[in-house]
Amino acid sequence: MEQTNQELKMIIKTGNTAQRTKMKSIIKNVLIVATAVAILSSFIGCSEDSPSVRVANQRVTKANVQFKQANGNTINQNDVLSGTNSNFQDIIEGAIVVTAVIQGEAVSPTVTFNASNDNNYTDVIVGGDPPVLRVDTLGK
Repeated sequence: MEQTNQELKMIIKTGNTAQRTKMKSIIKNVLIVATAVAILSSFIGCSEDSPSVRVANQRVTKANVQFKQANGNTINQNDVLSGTNSNFQDIIEGAIVVTAVIQGEAVSPTVTFNASNDNNYTDVIVGGDPPVLRVDTLGK
């Protein structure tokens, strides 16, 4: 009986060592996976969204707005009604020249701003005489 108890104690000791070794292996694998996920997440977090623009018309008449991009291409947002905002449209980074043609106005206000990634730009047609354009920036 004494020998059986000693054998049993030895099995328990050996089992504990095996369990500890297995637990160490599991913890090591979990740490490796967690590190890999953290590294991959940091790459995903570095992606940039293109800048985008929209028009907010605070005038009492509708407006047509042109965005001339740094590469020479233009984007038009036409018939933006009084008191409304147009939808956002993606643009490229760089200098943007904005011109608003406002119904019933002889003056077409212009503003230039520098667009950068991860930003939304709202070009506000401000009421008043003469009409003025203002650019509001909000991060994405």
